[in-house]
Amino acid sequence: MHIDIIFENDHFIAVNKPSGLLSIPDRIGEEISLKQLLINRYGSVYTVHRLDRDTSGVIVFAKDEETHKQLSQLFEGRDMEKYYLGLVYGSMINTSGSIDAPIMEHPGKTSKMMTHAKGKPSLTDYEVLETFRLFSWVKFRIHTGRTHQIRVHMQHIGHPIVCDDLYGDPKPVLLSSLKRNFKLSKAAEEERPILNRLALHSSELLFSLNGVSFHLTAEPPKDLRAVLQQLRKL
Repeated sequence: MHIDIIFENDHFIAVNKPSGLLSIPDRIGEEISLKQLLINRYGSVYTVHRLDRDTSGVIVFAKDEETHKQLSQLFEGRDMEKYYLGLVYGSMINTSGSIDAPIMEHPGKTSKMMTHAKGKPSLTDYEVLETFRLFSWVKFRIHTGRTHQIRVHMQHIGHPIVCDDLYGDPKPVLLSSLKRNFKLSKAAEEERPILNRLALHSSELLFSLNGVSFHLTAEPPKDLRAVLQQLRKL
């Protein structure tokens, strides 16, 4: 599998992770993960943070223990600027704002999170970049790194991420649902979705390491760009 490396030096590797690929091995360990692909290439790498399987974009792995320690501290603190792009359902009333709602594990559902007063402090800033009839294209900055933070916070304010099977509507985006006079071509037996994965992308990481500033970026992948192109047309 091709690995899209954004940046690499003696201390860490930054990769543009595709949607659908695990960041690190799961408990069963049967599926390939990005970490395993990197181990195959480099011999050993250290997990600094992770992205959900269906989230694409910038992810960093350390090459040595000291860098792992330094980067992990940056991620845990407020010294790492983390930006995401996402497509959410609905038109948001406020074009920018902050969601300050603690997050905890869902008591009845494994691997699901929820907002709750007893949860850990969680802060997400958002800015609406474009508004469409049924959707909004939003830029997020997370100041904390809770599991599923953006997904949980967007559900919390009533604008879940598109195609989110845990916190929203898992249904794929079909052109027929956007286009009033849509007609399926005679050659096609059924309509293919223009998006059928979580519409969330890790777009930027900004940090300083050993006195050097880094600004790592990853353009949204083809599927998200295609959806935006269709929405702009309509």
